[in-house]
Amino acid sequence: MRDNWIEVITGAVVLAVAVAFVAFATAGTGAVRSDTYDVSASFSSIEGVDLGTDVRMGGVKIGSVTGIGLNPTTFRADLTVSISDAYVLPDDSSMLISSEGLLGGNFVEIQPGGSPFDLEPGGVIVDTQSSVSLITLLLRFVGGGE
Repeated sequence: MRDNWIEVITGAVVLAVAVAFVAFATAGTGAVRSDTYDVSASFSSIEGVDLGTDVRMGGVKIGSVTGIGLNPTTFRADLTVSISDAYVLPDDSSMLISSEGLLGGNFVEIQPGGSPFDLEPGGVIVDTQSSVSLITLLLRFVGGGE
């Protein structure tokens, strides 16, 4: 009878450790979403950007890409990003596709503007800069800067 209680207590401890591990793992990866709001922008090219790509401001992750689509009217790539409520953007902010280096991936960078007015949830950032293709740059360099 005493052995059964030891097994029950050991099982309860193992279960508690497993629950703690799962809670720690989901909190560390951002799987538990905090309150966010969406912002969209239009680019001529979003090469290297996928769903889940980081959105950063000043090198700090403030959100992620949640939607990618092609606008059938303008033939531009529409990007929707989800930004944490902890960060309020001025309405004249700009959005650009940046690279982490020659071999690194791309991320979306937001550069805040100086407007006293805030960008509303669902707002559109008009000032955008598309990704720069490394191959295009090399071809321009080899071709004499045409």
